[in-house]
Amino acid sequence: VQLQASGGGLVQAGDSLRLSCVSSGRGFAYAAHAWFRQAPGKERELVAAMGPSGITAPYAGSVKGRFTISRNNVENTVYLQMNSLKPEDTAVYYCAAGRILSTTPSSYDYWGQGTLVTVSS
Repeated sequence: VQLQASGGGLVQAGDSLRLSCVSSGRGFAYAAHAWFRQAPGKERELVAAMGPSGITAPYAGSVKGRFTISRNNVENTVYLQMNSLKPEDTAVYYCAAGRILSTTPSSYDYWGQGTLVTVSS
């Protein structure tokens, strides 16, 4: 399984971005997928995660109500819609895939290369 994340960039506070993560592996529809982020000097944290059935794990409190995870099983793609972006959302965003829905990075077996999101004030 290979994951390719894209969609990051430099935006202003209040703008929106949609990140995409395309999976080249088999079994996409049966895997859990997640978005994590890591800001400079900070640990990697869960942003959002979704299981094969569409059930989501609790969103990170800092993004709840602003970010939405979704998936397209035909296109083997997971999305992260990010609205009302804030400077504190600046980070490298990683997509991940695994067998079970989890909030911990160690539960995910496959990782994309990351895409940088920079939000200016």
